[in-house]
Amino acid sequence: MKGFKTIFAGALVAAALGTTTPAFATECGTTDKITIAEMTWLSASTLAHITNKILADGYGCTTEVVPGDTVPTATSMLSKSEPDIAPELWVSTAASIWEQMMEKGNVYKAGDIFESGGEEGWWIPDYVAKEHPEIRSVMDLKANAKVFADVSNPDMGRLYGCPPGWGCEIITNNLFKALGLGETFELFSPGSGANLKASFARQVTRDKAIVGYYWGPTDVIGKYNLVKLEMPAYDADKFKCLTDMNCADPQVSGWAVGEVAVAVVTELKNKAPNVAEFLSKLQVPNADISKVLAWGDDNKASPEEVAAYFFKNYEPIWTKWVPADVADKVKASL
Repeated sequence: MKGFKTIFAGALVAAALGTTTPAFATECGTTDKITIAEMTWLSASTLAHITNKILADGYGCTTEVVPGDTVPTATSMLSKSEPDIAPELWVSTAASIWEQMMEKGNVYKAGDIFESGGEEGWWIPDYVAKEHPEIRSVMDLKANAKVFADVSNPDMGRLYGCPPGWGCEIITNNLFKALGLGETFELFSPGSGANLKASFARQVTRDKAIVGYYWGPTDVIGKYNLVKLEMPAYDADKFKCLTDMNCADPQVSGWAVGEVAVAVVTELKNKAPNVAEFLSKLQVPNADISKVLAWGDDNKASPEEVAAYFFKNYEPIWTKWVPADVADKVKASL
């Protein structure tokens, strides 16, 4: 009722002045504040500010970017229907909460934020892939171990594993066993996510070979032009065993493509269909967003600055999400 009174009053003022109703009343569809979750990592925080700018400057919505993280945000959306939008919600990380949201029906999936989904696997630099075309798959590693040898143990290859305590650590350890890599490789623990990132940085800046676990899209993949090694197709039964540290007979399976949703409170879809239409088209190619994140990392840019860089340099991507007049307003605000 309050929103209706506001719109009605605006219409009366407009009529008295001989003008039309303010654009935000029709273009956004609601005068209620729209809240957008800003997660703690660069891709999610950048996407939150990209979403915010389009809604605020393109559609004339009243918006607010609010702090978030995967599980707390999902829990809040389930129980309170707040925030309204989570542009990068990793469904696999909050699977049980996501199932409850789908059953309750107060939140829906507007789309998949990443064109190729969330990616996990073992990666090598592009120059290594070019110099060694014989190394295309994880199956090719065993016979080509010396390409990845470290000076501390020149007779063995080094595979950089997943940081301790992460779910991917158990999977990588079991894949190492399943591939029989212990005969020609050492499995090296980076100790932390920061150390893993630093390891790739150190080797690539020296034009050295490296193979190891990583996930995407991330600045590391974009900055260092990493190429993911091919793996067999995802097999649910085999992968389930790979996630068990006591897996007796690990078999090789690729990772499932990570489901990363644009999660939206259902009420917003009902009261702001124009916004819902935009959110249904909100999607970025993995390689492009990795490049954007790499620029942000190189320049120590804030999420707002990374979002601005994206708008200015990747116009062919984001202008497909919105009508031309909305795109023009966003451009004018840059």
